[in-house]
Amino acid sequence: MTGLEIGFITLAGMLLLIWLGLHVAVALGLTSFVGVWLIKDSPEVAVSMLAQGASDSIASYIFGVVPLFVLMGFLVSIADIGKDAFEVANQGLRRLRGGLGIATVAANAIFAAITGISIASAAVFTRVAVPEMLRYGYTPRFATGVVAGSSVLGMLIPPSLLMILYGFLSEVSVGAMFMAGIVPGLLLAITYSVGIMLMARFWPSYVGGSCGGEADDLQLMGVGEMAAKLLPIIILVIAVLGGIYAGFFNATDAGAVGAAGALLIALFKRKLDSRKLWQVLVETGHVTVAVSFLIIGASLYTRMLALSGVPQFLVEEIVAAGFGPLGFLAIYIVLIVLLGCFIDSSSILLIVLPLMLPIASGFDMNLIWFGIITIVAVEIGLLTPPFGLSVFVIKSTLNDSRITLRDIFIGTLPFVTIMLLTLAALVVFPGLTLALL
Repeated sequence: MTGLEIGFITLAGMLLLIWLGLHVAVALGLTSFVGVWLIKDSPEVAVSMLAQGASDSIASYIFGVVPLFVLMGFLVSIADIGKDAFEVANQGLRRLRGGLGIATVAANAIFAAITGISIASAAVFTRVAVPEMLRYGYTPRFATGVVAGSSVLGMLIPPSLLMILYGFLSEVSVGAMFMAGIVPGLLLAITYSVGIMLMARFWPSYVGGSCGGEADDLQLMGVGEMAAKLLPIIILVIAVLGGIYAGFFNATDAGAVGAAGALLIALFKRKLDSRKLWQVLVETGHVTVAVSFLIIGASLYTRMLALSGVPQFLVEEIVAAGFGPLGFLAIYIVLIVLLGCFIDSSSILLIVLPLMLPIASGFDMNLIWFGIITIVAVEIGLLTPPFGLSVFVIKSTLNDSRITLRDIFIGTLPFVTIMLLTLAALVVFPGLTLALL
């Protein structure tokens, strides 16, 4: 067999193993090892590549950004910053039509600016926002749909674990990815808010609630109390993103500053004891180890593909087919969205990017802009059946038999539509992504 044939066979084998339930990192590593063995006809070369790839992929100072930002995210969740953001946003937006839904989007945007995991946002605001919206007469489908939809801001507004992963895979600056995600993230949050107001005006049976009804029995906070709730958030955002943008430190340093700040805030608010601290550290370790294995597997997979010649073959075939950059991008986005129906976000990046990045580079696309397009498309998969990870997180966190998975999936449909429109805008107007670079 030729190297090209081996490459395609191992690619099919890897997808089959994942479909059968094997962990993505193991499937990537195993098929890469076998592929190199067959291509080079030497198990010694395959073993050597396995060892070298494992060392090279994570033995770097920049890799420290992963555990630091994960730790910051868990500490922020412990400190109830998401709840504080929701309460402040609720008071400021309570008289708007669909105000609680907009408050949920605004709070999620704020929460996303100091965490990097969409699933954490979904879990936090399911506990905080959904009961409040149901109490004020909003429909279960809207209440859960708006939480699921706005949870994707956690991966788009920096810091973002997916942006960190994309930076490793594409070898672009993680700090540049963070800066590029700010405008698209804010654009999506604004588009969500406008969409909620329009739905409340023209589709009240879906939204429920009432215009200004939330304000009647809401215990109002004073300016001082609101400022006290927002101050920790503002400090963290300025310390992390402001430090990167001003050039004071890189993304890894920013992660350390953010984790230290989140720790101090949690201690100051008396939300952290020895038991919770240990739990946070263990969970941070679990996530970091999982990401480490994924990155190692992706590194081996990339090297095997390079040896097989599959990326070069795909570049030549797509160019010869005459699709052009926009045609390739359309096919790529459809592929990503379809994969999101069945595979989690990180796995999609690990499987697809080693094949598609050479093609994007061949079309002279800006890889930072391409990365933001990729992340928005991947995040749509968090809301679509049958996988819809955010939907399953909301269902398990809510623990309410009256609200079914079907209700939540239906509730996410308007927000999936808004995401697709926003994605189209980012494709047509690259300046939205690159404005701060």
